Amino acid sequence: MTYTTNEMMTVAAARRLKNGSVCFVGIGLPSKAANLARLTSSPDVVLIYESGPIGAKPSVLPLSIGDGELAETADTVVPTGEIFRYWLQGGRIDVGFLGAAQVDRFGNINTTVVGDYFSPKVRLPGAGGAPEIAGSAKSVLIILKQSARSFVDKLDFITSVGHGEGGDSRKRLGLPGAGPVGIITDLCIMEPEEGTHEFVVTALHPGVTREQVVAATGWAIRFADSVEQTAEPTEVELTALRDLEARTAAAHGQAPGEA
Repeated sequence: MTYTTNEMMTVAAARRLKNGSVCFVGIGLPSKAANLARLTSSPDVVLIYESGPIGAKPSVLPLSIGDGELAETADTVVPTGEIFRYWLQGGRIDVGFLGAAQVDRFGNINTTVVGDYFSPKVRLPGAGGAPEIAGSAKSVLIILKQSARSFVDKLDFITSVGHGEGGDSRKRLGLPGAGPVGIITDLCIMEPEEGTHEFVVTALHPGVTREQVVAATGWAIRFADSVEQTAEPTEVELTALRDLEARTAAAHGQAPGEA
């Protein structure tokens, strides 16, 4: 089956979510990847959203954390305060799955503004629960499309801390957990280098060249000593993803590609 770069990105991200793990899910691309994982490789993953649903099993992708589909399909719903204090800050979240508008070489995230904070070019959706998720989850996965505008040498605003300034910066900040362990894009997969915690390319998606990745990155991106090729999406993965998008589009009155 033929597939798009966006489908490759979603499938590659879904594969990173281990079966049985407890995942705190962000809306958008993270939610699509997490629910694809639930429908394919990780049927026993527990999806948690910051509005309170635990064990959500939506048949269509939610429009927001307040989408009734999440509560209606969840094993239980608890107050938002419990989600953050007991589950997240209590060390019970295995993976935080986040998107970003901008990311830097150490996995720090910007979802606040593009440009000067007091006179921005673009005012972004904001932090939501991302700073707490990035700070307290046992590990973090980041998913976004790759371009020199989104992969920047210096963030316009640090909304959520990844590995800070690199090295032992995260430890010195007193943040628990491993921090970001993977950045999955439409071109490649990046992982933090041991010691420096700078993200380097560890896998290229089929048909993608190193030159494409370099051109789409705002810093001098480096490649691991051994760079793998991402396995192509299977028919099962693509069918599950496309069916999910089609159901979402029908439910929300969108064209399928907008789901």
